[in-house]
Amino acid sequence: MKPPFLLALNTSTIKPAPLLDKIKIAGEAGYDAVELWFEDLDAYVGQGGTLRDVRSALDDQGLVVPTAIHFPGAFDAADEAFPEVLERARRRFAQAAEVGAARVITGPPRFKPVDVERTAARYRKLLEIGREEGALPAFEFLGFVEGIHTVKGALEIVERAGDPDGAIVLDPFHIFRGGSRVDDIELVPVERIAVYHFNDATDEKPREEQQDKDRVLPGDGVLPLAFQLRYLVDNGYRGAVSLELFSEELWRKDPREVAAIGLEKMLALVETVTDED
Repeated sequence: MKPPFLLALNTSTIKPAPLLDKIKIAGEAGYDAVELWFEDLDAYVGQGGTLRDVRSALDDQGLVVPTAIHFPGAFDAADEAFPEVLERARRRFAQAAEVGAARVITGPPRFKPVDVERTAARYRKLLEIGREEGALPAFEFLGFVEGIHTVKGALEIVERAGDPDGAIVLDPFHIFRGGSRVDDIELVPVERIAVYHFNDATDEKPREEQQDKDRVLPGDGVLPLAFQLRYLVDNGYRGAVSLELFSEELWRKDPREVAAIGLEKMLALVETVTDED
């Protein structure tokens, strides 16, 4: 049964490959979508390529771009520096729109104490710019930061922003790492989910010590992935479920093999949910 949502490859999973190779690999492996990183776009353009070339490569493979990653620093910058942050945001959001990205992932405040109202107001301003440029910002929480690191914390920011286009990034690793409850995903309406990153984690290291590099392929760990996928399916999620890892072990392997195995593992878990219907 075909999944009701898009299956995507976050290009961090095959990081060492050149940008156009990443796009081709994702398409040939059978993914529906691909998440792109600004650092890859910058490197490609710096070597003489154009964003139009990137868009053409995506179109050739029939790939959707759910997000471009990432826009940092928007919530920790001093008030006097925020106008410059907004100018950088405008440029980045325009770049994202040029390659067809629907969203730009922007990170949370990283330090406590967090001024929730100021953060929400800044996110609201970023959304305004995103509408003008054609790519909306998505608010991401990170389980290993001191600031916003839980589902509830991220959702509060989005709700206080009071903008119908506000949305958060959900990620089973960050849900686990930040100490959110397993069922906190049920607090998030699916229309508020910008993208669902997909990965797993083991119990070989204490939760509080785990970092991005400790993620493993879906199904190779202990996270309740089927529970979270069931929520997405039952509530009509139609966005992207995107394989996102930062494994040096995987980076040393053939990226085509990594992409193929990753998609196989994703489909195996998705089938355990969709076959119940």
